Formats: sequence, structure tokens, C-alpha cells
Amino acid sequence: MPNPIKKIFSGFSSINVFGGDSEGSAVGVDIGSSAIKVVEIKKKKGKAVLETYGAISLGPYADLDIGRVTNLPAEKISQALSEVLKQSGVLSNTLALAIPVQSSLIFSIDLPLSVKENEMESIVSTEARKYIPVPITEVSLDYYTLPKKEATFEEMNTPESTGQPAEKTQVLVVATQNDAITRHRSIVEGASRNAAFFEIEIFSSIRSSFEHELSPVLLMDFGASRTKLSIVEFGMVKSYHSVDRGGADITDSISKSLSLPFAEAEKMKKEFGLFGNPAEKTLSDIIKIHTDYIFSETNNVLLGYERKNGRTISKVILSGGGSLLKGLKEIAINNFRAEVAMGRAFSKVGAPSFLEKVLETMSPEFAVAIGLALRKLQ
Repeated sequence: MPNPIKKIFSGFSSINVFGGDSEGSAVGVDIGSSAIKVVEIKKKKGKAVLETYGAISLGPYADLDIGRVTNLPAEKISQALSEVLKQSGVLSNTLALAIPVQSSLIFSIDLPLSVKENEMESIVSTEARKYIPVPITEVSLDYYTLPKKEATFEEMNTPESTGQPAEKTQVLVVATQNDAITRHRSIVEGASRNAAFFEIEIFSSIRSSFEHELSPVLLMDFGASRTKLSIVEFGMVKSYHSVDRGGADITDSISKSLSLPFAEAEKMKKEFGLFGNPAEKTLSDIIKIHTDYIFSETNNVLLGYERKNGRTISKVILSGGGSLLKGLKEIAINNFRAEVAMGRAFSKVGAPSFLEKVLETMSPEFAVAIGLALRKLQ
């Protein structure tokens, strides 16, 4: 069967924002659980330049407060997409869209070095059946052969070692639900636009958030409904985990604990964050219950990765709208024995100097949309 997301990794392992010769524009669309973000960039004189960007909350389309997690039908999302494209002044009819990572399964398999390139696709398809809990006909598969890791001196001299690295080829596999692809295609068509391609959201975030880091890096994407953890090495995802706790959960707890409307709780969260509100001293304690849980889960993931791979995380990149919570970076710095940095997706595109401060603040929210647009320009 044809694979609509084939070559999901193109232009991914080596980031080259300004590559290619063709002039043109590219639009990235990130449809989240609480908002849609769009970015349009254009190649001018060989460089990616920001044309426009915008965001729209989905809560009102479900008769809910702004910031609430929604589960809208495709028709409603099409309406919201049309509106944000119109208000942002996006001119292109062709869009690149992100598929939510919860609609996919990401895993790696080990294959013998003897497997030939022309045999890889059929063997990966056969092996993937062991990991996928649904019929193989219900998903679209993509894969990428991971760079071989050289054995360390210690590994070469263990009692079990023969002095040679293990004879295996590691392959990263992504299985995406066909229903998710069909749904996103119908959303685009409902907005009278065309889909250029679909890509799992975490790969878009990595493209826009990373430079040329060689050591393992943790990307923490704080969304409205969940926090996504991706451990990346040499530009490729080595481990992925999702924590079912996000920004909307924090706001909901504030609302219930302080008997406030959700909208007021959201405003208070954004204004004070973990620094606390002098008039409401329990605010930071309420928020900390959730952030402590997220970081505890993250530490468990890191511990498992380090035990399995014998490598520690050298850097943590914070992304997603929830990463803008005041005080979160400071907690992250205290939690990790590594460098902590905010994602700077807008730094990958040229923009007027008077917008630099604004764009730097908003970068984590638009990481996925920018990553999609960058891939389309490549």
C-alpha cells in the first residue's frame, strides 16, 4: 500500500536551513489539543525569512475557555484553521502538517549487518509487527537506519566481548495510524487548502530546536495535555516517552483548589507561575505538585536510558507553550546535572530586528510549526 508519510526523516539528520536553490514559501501548521499555530517562511536570496505567524485557541470552538484541551470534530478544526490562516495573512495554498505523536508508535529494532538495503523495507515491515498492537494494514511505516555507535574501550574489553562491536544494525521505526493521516487530510481539505506532507510533531520540534549537538540531548515539550520527552543523539530520536500531565492540568488544579473560573486561573498561572502570587501564597504549591510529578517521571526515563546505553544527557532543551511557565527553567536547572536552555526556533529564520525579543519569547510555542516549514524549504 502507498505510504503517505514516506521519507519522514528527509532533511532531518543534517540540519541545513538555507539549503537548496529554489525560491518559494512554506507554511507549517501545528494543530494541538488547545490551539493551532501557523508559520509561513520564504526563501529570499538563499535564506529562510519569516513572512508571518499566528495562533488561535480551540476552546471557543468547543464552547470552552481558552486554554482548555479539546476534542473537536474535523469540521470545527477546519473552521479554526481557515480563520487563523486568514488572520495571519498566509497566502500559500499548500500546508505542511504535524501529526500528534500519540497517533504513532516510535521504536527501534536490531537487524543483522548482513541485511541488504533492498531487503530492508520488507524485513522492517515483518519485524515491526512484533511491536505494533494493531493490524499492520492500519498504520503507515517509515524507518531510518541509525548511525553505528563505535564501541568504547571499556565495552571492547568486557569479559563478554570478543574485542569487536556487536554485529547489529539499529533501525528507528515510526508507525503512524492511517486514521490520523486521513483526519488531518480532511481538515486541510475542509479549509480549502492542500497538504504538502505530514510529519510526526517531535521530528519537527527537533529540526527547529537543535543545532549540531553530538552528545545525548533531552527535548522536553510541554503541551496542554501532556509533556513529551525525546532523547536525541546525533540528530536522531533514541528514546521517546510521554507524561500525561500538561499545562491545562495545572490550570484546572488552580481553578478547583482556589475556586476560580478556569479563565482566571489560566491568567494567574501565566502572570505568576512558580514565583507565586503575594495575594495567594498556595499558588506555587499547587503548580509544583504537577511540575514535581513531570520531573520525577523525566528522571526515571533518563535513569533507564543511562543504564541501557551507558551515556548521560549533556543538555536539556525546553519547548512547547507550557515551557514558558515562570520559574520552570529554574526548577529544571536544579533538577538536571546538565545545561538547560529554552528552544529558540525563530532563530532559524530571518526577521526584523524589532521583533527579536518578541519572537525569542514565543519560540518554544512555535517550534513544531517552524520545523515543518523548514523541512518544506529544504
